[in-house]
Amino acid sequence: MTRAEPSRRRVMGAGFGAVAAALTGCSAGSGPVRRLRLATGPEGGPYNAFGRALARAVAASGHGLEIVPVATAASVDNLRQLEDGSVDLALAMADAAEDAVLGREPFARPAPVTALARIYVNYTHLLVPRDGPVRAVEQLAGRPVAAGAAGSGVRVVAGRVLRAAGVDGGAAARERELGLAESVSALREGAVDALFWSGGVPTPALAELTGQRPVRFLPLDGHVSALRERYGPVYTAVTLPAGVYGLTAPVATIGVGNYLLARRGVPDGAVRDLLRVVFDRWRDLLREVTAGARLEPRFAISTGAVPLHPGAVAHYREVYG
Repeated sequence: MTRAEPSRRRVMGAGFGAVAAALTGCSAGSGPVRRLRLATGPEGGPYNAFGRALARAVAASGHGLEIVPVATAASVDNLRQLEDGSVDLALAMADAAEDAVLGREPFARPAPVTALARIYVNYTHLLVPRDGPVRAVEQLAGRPVAAGAAGSGVRVVAGRVLRAAGVDGGAAARERELGLAESVSALREGAVDALFWSGGVPTPALAELTGQRPVRFLPLDGHVSALRERYGPVYTAVTLPAGVYGLTAPVATIGVGNYLLARRGVPDGAVRDLLRVVFDRWRDLLREVTAGARLEPRFAISTGAVPLHPGAVAHYREVYG
């Protein structure tokens, strides 16, 4: 997996000519509107917000596309819907997307999905009550933990962090499959001793929680190496900055990219038109989910083991060289 980036450069270099020659147009005025279903996430969540913002931007672009956001459980659910053809596009965390492409659990076989762009980074949040006894992941053994909804990317990363910390087997935490709103309520009411979340910074629901109950954000950077060794470079060290959530000092944690994905059968021209909108309107799109992020081509093409869609290869090569 460490050789993914050089391989991608070769694809975008020598192989581009053949790809570009095969492109068929799908731009404004060339025919009827093409409707593409986009698997997002739960209502009120960041993926759903991004999907709705993208739908509005595409509708205003005149590119002959219509994006239809579909509410889902998020990453794992989205990838399954993409694989079975229920949707044309999807948002997913990088670790879940690579699991799908490589046929790793929870996927029974490799899924034929492609990437359009790596759009922003999720920050892994682990919150505990400030007045409680837990000060490290290892101390969650035997305790109730809100570990993300079933079918979500949060569920994947939470389980992996707990296993990396040795909080499994006989020392397992009592993981509860809860969505973000349910997780916040459970921590606020004392029904769980910790809350995992993976999302942009700040996540509004967590910002609201920190104003209602004193919490502690636990550092997770000590587990990055173990995760990278087992699952590859989809996991990186990032920092929750001082000031966000009322933090008086930075908190080092784990970053995971988010990909915009497509079925291989989505026409190249539709992909190119969609990416034009994404790069034209990235400030508006990312404002919905995370503060201070930028979308740049060298960042966007870094999709690891998930291959770029041919239309995406053509777009990046044509626009950015």
